[in-house]
Amino acid sequence: MAGLKELRNRLESIKSTQKITSAMKLVAASRLRRAQLLLDKSVIYSDMLSTIVKRLAATIREEEAEKNVRYLLPSLVRQPQNPKRYLLVVFASDRGLCGSYNQNVGRAAVRRADALLSQGKEVEIICFGKKGFHILKRRHADLVVENLPALEPDLKNETALMLLEKIRHYNPDICEVIYSFFYSALSREMKTEQVFPLPLSVLESDDDVSLLRVGNAYYDYKPDKFEMLDALLPQLQANIIFRTMMNALASEHGARMAAMDNATRNAKDMISSLTLKYNSIRQSAITTELTEIISGAEAL
Repeated sequence: MAGLKELRNRLESIKSTQKITSAMKLVAASRLRRAQLLLDKSVIYSDMLSTIVKRLAATIREEEAEKNVRYLLPSLVRQPQNPKRYLLVVFASDRGLCGSYNQNVGRAAVRRADALLSQGKEVEIICFGKKGFHILKRRHADLVVENLPALEPDLKNETALMLLEKIRHYNPDICEVIYSFFYSALSREMKTEQVFPLPLSVLESDDDVSLLRVGNAYYDYKPDKFEMLDALLPQLQANIIFRTMMNALASEHGARMAAMDNATRNAKDMISSLTLKYNSIRQSAITTELTEIISGAEAL
């Protein structure tokens, strides 16, 4: 009977765990929907802002071709010659129970830091999320200049603007963000993206003509197009950082939802197996007792 008691206790424990993992799955699914909603809401603004910047750049390129001149690019997209100082911003999580999410982020950051150090670069790291910091400190604790709580970004862009202030404070030659790009709850990809200075790709387009003309109409700018570009590029930079944070947040909740779903199904399988074993032992015990009773009755 001691075996039966142990199995009963284990079954109760697993059932309690199953309730917890099921509840955590629902919470993660709810937070994932919210993160996806914020990400979707930002897409139209992001696309329009990017299109305006590309249109301004295309107008400037057209003027350069007509006048046979070369204008100086805004400082925010001016690429440094032989960059030496790199700032890596890593987006991880404060909490676990999300599968290999934090490990993947941490390993990607370590690989990037190792690659830069092998090239003789100076590297500093800002890490959002203590789980990511725990992985980084094993190899590069001396490179982490700040370890901050994981962020919960919203459409106000306040957290993105705060990060821009930190980038200006450390004044690197190049700043890169390392994050998990969100495709779906089950599909993510680690990415490293340059956010300072902005890559020249933000000014490039596949077809300048379609940006410059709408039928016989064309675009004119007030104030001057160079002033507009100087004003819009910081907004584009903040928007790019915002999207990386939203992708990281959605990836975290998606990973946690998937991990808790797997844990719930594993608990269900264990409960089924242990219940079968418990019933088998119990039936065997009942059969043994009946045999002893019958044998005793026959002996009388």
